Amino acid sequence: MAEAVAGGQDDRTAKARIRDSAITTFATHGVDGASVRLIAEGAGVSPPLVIHHFGSKEALRRACDVHVAAVIREQKRAVIAAGAGLDPLAALRGVAGGLPLLRYLARTLADGTEEVAALLDDLVADAEGYLAEGVEAGVLKPSAYPRQRAAVLLLWSLGALVLNEHVGRLLGADLTADLSAPEALAAAGAYFGPVLELFGQGLMDEGYAERLREGLDPDSAAGPGRR
Repeated sequence: MAEAVAGGQDDRTAKARIRDSAITTFATHGVDGASVRLIAEGAGVSPPLVIHHFGSKEALRRACDVHVAAVIREQKRAVIAAGAGLDPLAALRGVAGGLPLLRYLARTLADGTEEVAALLDDLVADAEGYLAEGVEAGVLKPSAYPRQRAAVLLLWSLGALVLNEHVGRLLGADLTADLSAPEALAAAGAYFGPVLELFGQGLMDEGYAERLREGLDPDSAAGPGRR
């Protein structure tokens, strides 16, 4: 997230520094535990300046969500174009400052708030778009349920992120780790290996899956003379 010019100077605006500090602070302390004072300290500004730029902590939280969605949108299209997989989180692992965004999502996605609902709506809409691009590129198979497929894939991936503690306990992988480190990448294989197997090879016998699909169709289950 942080950008610097030659000589190590931080060229972000005060507003961007506040937003980035908020993402890190929310990820560390949770939204309820992150005070405006802590966010201001992380950005190197005064608490009144935080309120001046964003109006309230709630509005700052929404700005963080919008920023996270925008970063995922920008990066994920490049990931799909490269045929690098379906995991929405891959979009953040490949960008500078992505790890604080992953930790922010892990900490805040379980909140039953309007902000989380709006963020998920944005991410599903974006996922539907870049999955369609993957179909056009010949990387992905087409779907009879394009929006629903995008939602399911996103919920699976983000659900694993929320349960990252148990991913580590059960598989020894950390979904918020920097995968440029060889040991982290090796550990992540315990999670991504089965994911790629499921996505690439499927889980069910096709005949069995077809019978289940028919069971979801009320007309096919009605039988002769009952439609």
